[in-house]
Amino acid sequence: MKERELRLALVCYGGISLAVYMHGITKEIWRLARASRGFHDGTASGNSSEAVYRKLLEDLETASGVRLRVMPDIIAGASAGGINGIFLAQAIETGQSLEPLTDMWLENADVEKLLHPDARPARRITKFWAAPLVWMAARHPGDTVEKTVAPGAREEVRHKLSHFIRSRWFEPPFGGAIFTSMLLDAFDAMEKTERGPTLLPEGHPLDLFVTVTDFEGHPQSLNLNSPPQVVETEHRLSIGFRARGRDVGGKRRTFADPAELVFAARATASFPGAFPPFTVRELDQVLEERHRDWPTRDAFLARALPRHWTHGTAEDAILIDGSVLANAPFAQAIGALRNRPSRREVDRRFVYIDPKPGRRSVRFTKPEASEEEAGRDSAVLPGFFRTIFGALSDIPREQPIRDNLDAIDHHSSRIRRMVRILNALRPGIEAEVESAIGRLLFLDRPTPARLSAWRAKAQQRAASSAGFAFPAYGHLKLSGIVEDLAALLFGLGGEKSPLMRESYRQALWSHVRAIGADQLTEDVGPASPPVTFFRTHDLAFRIRRLRFLARRLAETLEVQSEAEAAVVQKMHDAIYSAIAHYTECEGADFYNGAIREAASEVPNDPGKALDAIAEARGLKERDETADLMLAEALAALPKAERRVMLLSYLGFPFYDIATLPLLQGHAMDEYDPVKVDRISPEDCSAIRTGGAEATLKGIEFNSFGAFFSRAYRENDYLWGRLHGVERLLDIVNSAIPMASRLSEEAVHAYRQAAFMAILDEEEQRLPHVADLIAILREEIGGRTGGAVSDDADTGAGRRLP
Repeated sequence: MKERELRLALVCYGGISLAVYMHGITKEIWRLARASRGFHDGTASGNSSEAVYRKLLEDLETASGVRLRVMPDIIAGASAGGINGIFLAQAIETGQSLEPLTDMWLENADVEKLLHPDARPARRITKFWAAPLVWMAARHPGDTVEKTVAPGAREEVRHKLSHFIRSRWFEPPFGGAIFTSMLLDAFDAMEKTERGPTLLPEGHPLDLFVTVTDFEGHPQSLNLNSPPQVVETEHRLSIGFRARGRDVGGKRRTFADPAELVFAARATASFPGAFPPFTVRELDQVLEERHRDWPTRDAFLARALPRHWTHGTAEDAILIDGSVLANAPFAQAIGALRNRPSRREVDRRFVYIDPKPGRRSVRFTKPEASEEEAGRDSAVLPGFFRTIFGALSDIPREQPIRDNLDAIDHHSSRIRRMVRILNALRPGIEAEVESAIGRLLFLDRPTPARLSAWRAKAQQRAASSAGFAFPAYGHLKLSGIVEDLAALLFGLGGEKSPLMRESYRQALWSHVRAIGADQLTEDVGPASPPVTFFRTHDLAFRIRRLRFLARRLAETLEVQSEAEAAVVQKMHDAIYSAIAHYTECEGADFYNGAIREAASEVPNDPGKALDAIAEARGLKERDETADLMLAEALAALPKAERRVMLLSYLGFPFYDIATLPLLQGHAMDEYDPVKVDRISPEDCSAIRTGGAEATLKGIEFNSFGAFFSRAYRENDYLWGRLHGVERLLDIVNSAIPMASRLSEEAVHAYRQAAFMAILDEEEQRLPHVADLIAILREEIGGRTGGAVSDDADTGAGRRLP
């Protein structure tokens, strides 16, 4: 059975109160990941849409022979999208339920609960002069409320709109500490839920990024020719989290301290004018009032606010909404593609969630303007205030993502070129390996000693066969090793100054030249200084080689093999155990105090620091351990399969010489092009056409609409789930080879089953949109057809195809 991984890199836009809609979508992504995990583990899946996803994966396997695993492993978000991304990451890594976040959005994302106590109108006459504004906003005939709000919710919206308009002016109406407390309560509620398994495979990393804007900015040094250095003010911040996908010390798996996640969520969603800017002091105060510790505080602040922390001003940093400068954080997600482990064929998708494409967050024209009025407005130059506010609010965050998509396309083009090169080189490389070691290679039983000797011979043959290309390859490798060591030692030394970073680099390069490690020629020998340096410090090459071997295993033996499944699994486990044996040396937490002390002296004694790093890593001993793991697994394979794996493992130096320059020195472990998908109201028409205008309430009041009504929130949350399941069914089906995909009629039937299952599940939770649910049942029955059989049940009263 061929296995394929559908890996999702999610990019979640900001959207103010449309956060509730986006939560419905991310909840479906969570349910899809849960269904996939249950499908692969052979355990039961939940009901509702989760059962539909499970049945879809089973049917796709039967129809195509492809066993698909769905893995959301990269999440980047801004503002409201950042909050949803943070909670989704927590649920994926820990196995906790996402249901408490639904309660938070529905119960607490309301102006009455978010208003700061000092901002609430104390009595009826408060700001009596604001009454005309209230009337203009919500009382005149044909007003926005009357046009857009269902009759049963109009009084609620008008009442809350009145309080909102009559709240304090010139200060943000919403309470920052109130919002912080709500977020903390939601994480605590998740912690109390019954845990399931983590939703990613063991050892697979999960990356999360949220954007934040440093209001005052922090100085950033830039190196120039003349003057040698200038200082500019940088306002962009990105707070990142990474889970390595492993249990630590037998403890229950965690993603990050909840205080850190609350920090990131509150900071990224400090929408200007609505919420006060976020500061560390606010979070400290909330935690103190709750008598709650934050043991990782200092380490987190040093990582999240490095410039401020260095100068002792982290508590004074003023942080505002991440969408001010980066509403579509593709760059962070693209950067996380490096060093992703590839177990088998990968279908990498960038899925971005845009709740209101083409619609500005803040509008300066009446939404109900006629087409004739809109035409006249478009011909008039914007006035003073519209220009100023547009520049400050909309233009930065609404920039198109063309540059990001071009970067993804460039990444995919490099992958396609590299795969063509690898396939073309394979016959010649295999012949070279056999010539260097002899045909008896495949008749001998692999042992650690033989594997080490064969590997040395193959590497020497690769170097000599490359001719003049080898020095260029060697210098590229050397540069990568030295720069990585410089960055590692710089961080371990506790330095922050860009000038000191350059001092570290120069000191290491001077030492490398002094020992002759840069004397790379086409006839370099096995005992030469460059080769000795590589054997001592080239950690990245060893990891690249094993990941290449894992890829070859996925392409060959895991697709079709005469070997028993247990033997192939043993090979798989040996490769990934060896990878883990090396990758534990990558993180800064691997190194002890003695190395950190040596790191602080790099500018004066770089050799001592390099020796300390080499001793801690012990790559020679790690090579021996890896050889033992691989030799045992290779010996268990039949001769034909053993030949395939040995040729790949021993031939890797030939491949690396050819491809590393193409990749400009960076590893690329996902060998498949990247595709981009969007989830938005405009892309979903299976139930109702018209996009956001026809479905969402949160777009009203300049995207604050859902904060004014529980009915609004229930409406948007429900549509988020329905739109999410519609698009995810399409995306999953498209991950299967074209010839084996389900027909459009079959997909329609899955949609119908999923839609009805969601309505059945949510009907009791969403009493304020009972009429909408009744209407949707009729619309779904009328717009989605498809044959329905009695083979399986979703658990919610609907039959699947």
